[in-house]
Amino acid sequence: MLNNSLSGNIPSEIGNLSSLQELYIDNNQLAGSIPSTFGKLKHLRLLHLSTNSLSGSIPSEFGHMESLNELALYKNNLSGFIPPSLGNLTDLTILQLYENKLFGPIPEELGNLKLLVFLEVSQNQLNGSIPFSFANLSNLETLFLRDNQLSGPIPQEIGNLMKMWMLELDGNQFTGQLPQNICRGPIPKDLKNCNSLKRVRLERNRLAGNISEDFGVYSSLNFISLSDNDFYGEISPQWASCNNLSSLQIARNNITGRIPPELGNSAQLQALDLSSNHLVGEIPKELTKLTSLTRLILSGNQLSGGIPMEVGSFSQLEYLDLSANRLSRSIPETIGDMLKLYYLNLSSNNFSLGIPRQIGKLVQVNELDLSHNILSGEIPTQFQSLQSLSTLNLSYNNLSGSITIFNELRGLVQVDIAHNELEGPIPDVPAFQNASIQELEGNRGLCGNVSGLKPCKLSKNGHHKLLYAIMLPLLGAAILSIAILALFFGFKKKGKDADEERESTKIDENLFAISSVDGRLLYAEIISATKNFNSQCCISKGEYGNAYRVELSSGDIVAVKKVLPLHADEVSTAKEFQNEVMALIDIQHGNIVKFYGFCCSAEQSFLVYKYLEKGSLATNLSNDETAKELDWDKRLNIINGVAYALSYLHHDCSPPIVHRDLTSNNVLLDLEFEAHISGFGMAKLLNPDSSNWTNLAGTYGYVAPELAYTMKVTEKCDVYSFGVLILEVIVGAHPGDLIATLPSSSLEMRLLVKDVLDQKPLPPSAYIQDKLVSLMKIAFICLADNPHSRPTMCAVSQLLAS
Repeated sequence: MLNNSLSGNIPSEIGNLSSLQELYIDNNQLAGSIPSTFGKLKHLRLLHLSTNSLSGSIPSEFGHMESLNELALYKNNLSGFIPPSLGNLTDLTILQLYENKLFGPIPEELGNLKLLVFLEVSQNQLNGSIPFSFANLSNLETLFLRDNQLSGPIPQEIGNLMKMWMLELDGNQFTGQLPQNICRGPIPKDLKNCNSLKRVRLERNRLAGNISEDFGVYSSLNFISLSDNDFYGEISPQWASCNNLSSLQIARNNITGRIPPELGNSAQLQALDLSSNHLVGEIPKELTKLTSLTRLILSGNQLSGGIPMEVGSFSQLEYLDLSANRLSRSIPETIGDMLKLYYLNLSSNNFSLGIPRQIGKLVQVNELDLSHNILSGEIPTQFQSLQSLSTLNLSYNNLSGSITIFNELRGLVQVDIAHNELEGPIPDVPAFQNASIQELEGNRGLCGNVSGLKPCKLSKNGHHKLLYAIMLPLLGAAILSIAILALFFGFKKKGKDADEERESTKIDENLFAISSVDGRLLYAEIISATKNFNSQCCISKGEYGNAYRVELSSGDIVAVKKVLPLHADEVSTAKEFQNEVMALIDIQHGNIVKFYGFCCSAEQSFLVYKYLEKGSLATNLSNDETAKELDWDKRLNIINGVAYALSYLHHDCSPPIVHRDLTSNNVLLDLEFEAHISGFGMAKLLNPDSSNWTNLAGTYGYVAPELAYTMKVTEKCDVYSFGVLILEVIVGAHPGDLIATLPSSSLEMRLLVKDVLDQKPLPPSAYIQDKLVSLMKIAFICLADNPHSRPTMCAVSQLLAS
């Protein structure tokens, strides 16, 4: 294996290595053509030349390497035809030629590769049709031909490849109907005998056929996209019998009829896109049983009736688009129960009456479009709670009243309220001050310092009212802080009083919260072991406390974090102590540091955790020896562990917990290099009935950008920090300016990984290299400037597991 440092041409003398069995020289800077002398390597089983800058054609002499099992030439600049001689490699199981500049037809001879399991020639310039000889590839499990210029029908013989579980033919010019065996047929009596397909992508072709007849039922299918084709007919209720289906996308076809209520039985469905078809009838209320659904797109149809009242059952829904239909009646109040919604589009319908005030509960919503309806009444004051809102369109309705409530929406970027009956001064926020006259026109009562509007006349006490509106929330926050501190110090005093009444109160309820342990003895033992927290016994220093390793008389080893003295005037330290206790007291997760208890007395205040022998991730990455031991398998496992822990905090804790200070210093490793999140001093428990505003907190270089101007805490703050952490694990140090880099293509992403990869451990295998490229893609998604463009940690965990 030769990685990361080779450049220049591949020497032709390589053909003299007659006994060579495996050759990995991928992820380098090799250029020039591939020597034909490779054909002399009769014993070569594995050849990986991927992710270089190789050019020219694939030598026909490759057909002489009769022992070859794997051939990976992807992500180069190879051109010319795929040599028919590759059909001689009858032991070949993996053939990867994607992301090159290959052209011409796929040779019929590839049908001779009866042991082939994985074939990908995507993202080339191949034309012609799929060879009929592919019917011989009886062991084929994965076939990727996407993004070429292939045409003609998909051979019916493809339907006989019963081991195939991934089929991606999207982005070509295929026509005609789909293979009968791959899609058609009644529901079988024994689902175990179904085709093993799990993932099918056929979008962006010219495929046709009756969708109600051409698709059977597959017990393994979890993803199918048929969008941007010419399918017609009605959606079959049989889709509901695909028990593992998580994504169904049939957008932009010619589908007619109604949405079958049976789809509500697809319990695993997370994404449903039926947009831009000719669907009629009402939205079945049965769809609201899809409690795992995160995306529902039904726009651009002819749906009528109202939104089902049960819509609030979509507890996981993040994206809802019902625009451009014929929906009517009022917007149901239950729409406010979809608390995870970040995109809501109900535009171009016939919704009437007022905007329900419950929309103010959608505190995560980033984009809201209610335009082109017949909504009336005033804009609810509860809109002030939509602090995540950046894009708002209320145009072409009959709304009336004042719009001063928008003074509170500090994150608003784009607004359109044209053609209503609104009045009063334009809010003094950038979205309104920068709005065009086209986005404000058609409201006779509006005034302000905007071109095309009349100036406003302020009342004498107008400024006093505005000042009061701003000060009231601030005063409320101050009172709340005092109340929290009073409770905290009250608890501390109780503990002290209880110490003086040993006979009536258990020590572990007020001095030391460790079950089945005599808190007083443990306290004395910790003080003795640390020599009363002598600096010589300190193993690490933090912003609000120092850590000590303590070996107890039982033989157990614990980590003790001594907190700085908790005087009443040291508000931040007291708050951090309280945060850590409240966040950790009920947490049980294998990737979160185990919390044994705490002491809060007048003399000493400290927290006790399980001791983790390998220390922090930051320490391990910065030290040459430990970083070498921290190989790529361990690093991937660390990322997975942190993702699982954050997903648990965000989605399985009630209320959700946002860590707010996820850094490599706050990820600790045990002897097996398993990750454990620590450092919960900045943690915040999210209150669904609160706006969750806070002071800026966290470590520079890990803090999400929106906190600098909104001060609003959401789970997406941790997602951003997690993105930084991924890059840090790949690079071996804080990524710095790399965070602002966004590769525009998969090739650039792969080249970036190669350029920044930590050189201290041994180079990764080709498989791990691909994993790292995928990991970096996830990192950049997590680092999106717009928090609502970032995935949830639950989604990230699923991506990492795929």
